[in-house]
Amino acid sequence: MTEPLIIRARIPAPVKEVRHALTDPASLRVWLAEHAEVELPDRFAFWGRTTPEGDAPHQRLLHADERTVRFAWLLDGEETTSELSVEADGDEATFVTVSQTHFDFQDVMTGKSIRGVLQTYWCQVLANLAEHFEGRELTPRADYTSADLRASVVIDASPSAVFASLIDSEAVSKWFGFPIEIEPHVGGRFAMGGFDNDPSPAKVLELVPDRTFSVDWGPGNGVGTWELEGSGGKTRLTLVESGFDEARPPYAGWGGILSGLAELRRYHEVPDWQPVVLA
Repeated sequence: MTEPLIIRARIPAPVKEVRHALTDPASLRVWLAEHAEVELPDRFAFWGRTTPEGDAPHQRLLHADERTVRFAWLLDGEETTSELSVEADGDEATFVTVSQTHFDFQDVMTGKSIRGVLQTYWCQVLANLAEHFEGRELTPRADYTSADLRASVVIDASPSAVFASLIDSEAVSKWFGFPIEIEPHVGGRFAMGGFDNDPSPAKVLELVPDRTFSVDWGPGNGVGTWELEGSGGKTRLTLVESGFDEARPPYAGWGGILSGLAELRRYHEVPDWQPVVLA
């Protein structure tokens, strides 16, 4: 058995309000899932297109108190355990910690099990929770029922500012929350973890300043494209993943891109920006 996956996030709201959002079905239907039903201490369930294997509720409540919600979650035939806990960070913010069992990074790479999406799934969820309390439009999340991997958001910044934050290694590493090195020219390398740690970096396919940035993720992984369109000092940013095996869409990577997109928006729009998910 591998060690549980642990993800810790800082949510800009008092602990009492965050705890309510974790267990109130109306709130859950905003930031967590299309459908949610909660009747403590007996039931905690959620499902829908943006939930892995969300054709029906597959959760079984194990424990709930003022600090913690813990539930069993059947995924790919295995009963996993998920836990969300809250801890006050002063009077106006809350640390939320997610603990998730049965996560294996090999499933991210191979796509063998839907459990490979759990890390990026929870990062998307926590980003939405922060946006919910910030009163901002929520960033689109992965639809695990569709092979059409496309998302569009409006960012309150100019195309030149947004484009610069997509191709500058230091800026991307900051909002994505992971070291990334980029050679910003056609044919240049795009290396997750940096050039020294990525033996098979992606390749820049297209780069049109302030308009288009496209990256080839490698055989079987498809191509990622960022398209920018400016209007009134704002930027509509459209992301598209294409060229992958549609029988096995790269949901784990797509979820990571979408959680990164949430932080990219916050990076440009939130004063005194701090990332939601903590290192």
